[in-house]
Amino acid sequence: MNVNHFELKKTALLFFDILNGYVAEPEAGKPRVLKPWIQNAVKLSKAGRAAGLPIFFAKGNHRPDNATTALILTDTNNALTPWPNGEVVKTKMHVIAGDKSSDVLADLGPVPDDYYIVKYRWSAFHQTYLDLALRARGIDTIIISGGSTDVGVTSTLYSGRDLDYNMIVVSDACGTSHDQRAHDMLMELVFPRMSRVRTTDQVLAMLQSDKG
Repeated sequence: MNVNHFELKKTALLFFDILNGYVAEPEAGKPRVLKPWIQNAVKLSKAGRAAGLPIFFAKGNHRPDNATTALILTDTNNALTPWPNGEVVKTKMHVIAGDKSSDVLADLGPVPDDYYIVKYRWSAFHQTYLDLALRARGIDTIIISGGSTDVGVTSTLYSGRDLDYNMIVVSDACGTSHDQRAHDMLMELVFPRMSRVRTTDQVLAMLQSDKG
């Protein structure tokens, strides 16, 4: 087994939470400019489809009343701001079921035959059919792209590793809305022990070599 190759027929692409609700709307009359990491995700999607890889979209899909979220005691909110007087409150969700906010970003070219993994927690595996769908297709390798690196991508990577999948995380096709240092630390010091960390260009080259 070689870390620089994978079998196309046993590989899937997983895009994590690249949804309308997490991408800023453009100003009136101006085109939408995607962040560089999302532009790389678009490249991966196009190349993956061309290579015949199955495409999976993990997507938050929360109730408008927030009833699918739990009140967990943490030191800070999602923006790493300490709770005033230590009083924790539920955070408003950015993606809501039945609303366009929970739709996959159109730039990724989602089609009905793709897999849509509706999730309610950070890991795309937690109480979803992702593992079942992957095993039914004989998939043992997952290429993951999305955000945030330090939240759902990390949780999904740990889950996939514990389920004995070969994980490939695309470093420049993942992003964080928080501190960039967390993204860099994970890519450099944590993920290499549990997966393969590759750039978009490296994954595209691997796709081409495995075609041949």
